[in-house]
Amino acid sequence: MRGRQIEVPKNFRGRPTTDFAREGLFNLILHKTTLEDASVLDLFSGTGAFSIECFSRGAASAHAIEISPVHTKYIQQNFDHFNLPGMAFRKDAFLFISQTQQSYDIIFVDPPHDLKKVKDLATMILSKPILKPHGMLIIEHGEAGLYSHIPELEEERKFGNVFFSFFRNLPQ
Repeated sequence: MRGRQIEVPKNFRGRPTTDFAREGLFNLILHKTTLEDASVLDLFSGTGAFSIECFSRGAASAHAIEISPVHTKYIQQNFDHFNLPGMAFRKDAFLFISQTQQSYDIIFVDPPHDLKKVKDLATMILSKPILKPHGMLIIEHGEAGLYSHIPELEEERKFGNVFFSFFRNLPQ
């Protein structure tokens, strides 16, 4: 939560979003929408820091999806430690996208940048009822213009070495 450091375990294998990029990301999110009472989905959640930051800004719920059992356990321990109503699930993110019956106000996706299916993520998510009407999808990625062909793309921003693409689910 605010002012408290989230410790990354020594056996963590991943690329956590830098503090600089996360601060810029949340400034943009809060400029575009509210997190108050939002339902959040954190795909490829790694440390779960995105979910925890959302709770510190008023989110009502968060589901963190992570395939690593070590990371999933760590995320749930942090939710419990901070007394947050979050749930961490050990599951493949693509499988979760295809199977879930829930929908969310905000979906954050931080896949490995070398993931072969990274270009398909926005289309996969936007083609399902997983994102609520007027909901926001944010994908962190390492390549500029990766999603420029998708009509729901609102904005792409660069922070350090990463890009964030923002999509809005506007009802037709």
